[in-house]
Amino acid sequence: MKRGGRSHNLDKNTTNIILESISDGVFTVNHRWEITSFNRAAEDITGVPREEAINRHCWEVFRSNMCEGDCALKKTMKEGKAFISASGFIVDSNKKRIPVTVSTALLKDKEGNVVGGVETFRDKSVEEELRKELLSKFQLRDIVSRSDSMNRILKILPQIAESGSSVLIEGETGTGKELIARAIHNLSPRKNRPFVAVNCGALPDTLLESELFGYKAGAFTGAFKNRQGHFASAEGGTILLDEIGDASPAFQVKLLRVLHEHEFQPLGAEKKIRTDVRIIAATNKDLFAMVERGEFRRDLFYRINVIQIRLPPLRERTEDIPILVDRFIAKLNRIRKKSVKGIDRKVFDVLMSYSFPGNIRELENIVEHAFVLCSEDTIRLRHLPANLSMQSFERDEDECKRVNPVRLAEIKVITDALRRNNYNRNATAKDLGIHKTTLFRKIKKLGIKLPEIDGRSGRKRFDAGVVTVESKSL
Repeated sequence: MKRGGRSHNLDKNTTNIILESISDGVFTVNHRWEITSFNRAAEDITGVPREEAINRHCWEVFRSNMCEGDCALKKTMKEGKAFISASGFIVDSNKKRIPVTVSTALLKDKEGNVVGGVETFRDKSVEEELRKELLSKFQLRDIVSRSDSMNRILKILPQIAESGSSVLIEGETGTGKELIARAIHNLSPRKNRPFVAVNCGALPDTLLESELFGYKAGAFTGAFKNRQGHFASAEGGTILLDEIGDASPAFQVKLLRVLHEHEFQPLGAEKKIRTDVRIIAATNKDLFAMVERGEFRRDLFYRINVIQIRLPPLRERTEDIPILVDRFIAKLNRIRKKSVKGIDRKVFDVLMSYSFPGNIRELENIVEHAFVLCSEDTIRLRHLPANLSMQSFERDEDECKRVNPVRLAEIKVITDALRRNNYNRNATAKDLGIHKTTLFRKIKKLGIKLPEIDGRSGRKRFDAGVVTVESKSL
């Protein structure tokens, strides 16, 4: 009996250890739908401590859409069979909606009597976020902008997509050329067919040709079997030829032939293959200037340049920085389960004055860098990459050097007079021999910050450091 008792306790302890170690939430209920057990993962996912959950009705803790009529656990209790991977959502203690998958089973005692039910649930927030990103990142609504130049592009994007014409997208690195190309594809009649992106500058001619057109077995050393190229893979869909300005003159000739004849020939093949693929080209170079210099074929340029889209760099659409930062922070909060609320005013000033040579991609990297280092609810200067933090100090020094010396002298005369007169504005005006309204106007114009109280109150004089100057107003 003792041995059996020890075995039973060991089994029970082992079960508890397992339940506390798994990442899935697990809870049990009795016939009155009162929670009788609640593991650690259930606490983490719901945000509800175990002691608050025990003895409460399950619907009071989970507030799930399934509680309204499609409860998997209720079906299990009623029908006596388990359910696996039912989908739904719960609302956690912060009133945040969390997607979950649940599995349910009957809870039985040693004699096989049903004493309640058990449910395991898995937080699918990260998977759901990734799924949404894969499904929606190509959609127009995910390209956010407040700038007039971008909004003009977005307004005509559906018409461009519907046309089926070749498109040339020009813009600096990181401006979102591929995102625009994917949006065009997603808005077009070809949206249910493949979208394939190829970087023309990343591969030498021979590899690029085999990647695009494919090859037959034996076409070259190492070609042991037939391989389908990107043109064949994208049949009926869209191909993005990214960084087309880096394509060699020899490859430009081959590409022109495909665009002209709507046919391509795999390496080692004897026959050409018809193709129905829409071409979108993208480049960070000025193709027209390259044509004028003889660096890019004029006939190919006019083939791909039926419709041209020029994406403005981020430094020309700084009004988009705040909404992009908000979007990146919200995305990282969801993925990494943090609660960063935003950025400090000084960080905002640094970002708004930065030139962003890497454009939106660089901004996203900066936000992610700061996000990783931030253990507070606000991103501050110390969380930024070193080059940006240093730039903020250098800018402050430069601004001080640019201050007008005549104005500095005027500021000094007025602040000295204010201190002498205990910050009494009327007395200071008389001391300087000017009318008090003139004094107030100069204080405002020069950006002099005054103490909150007037010197007439008789309080002890403020320290000299209270009067400061906003260099931006000088």
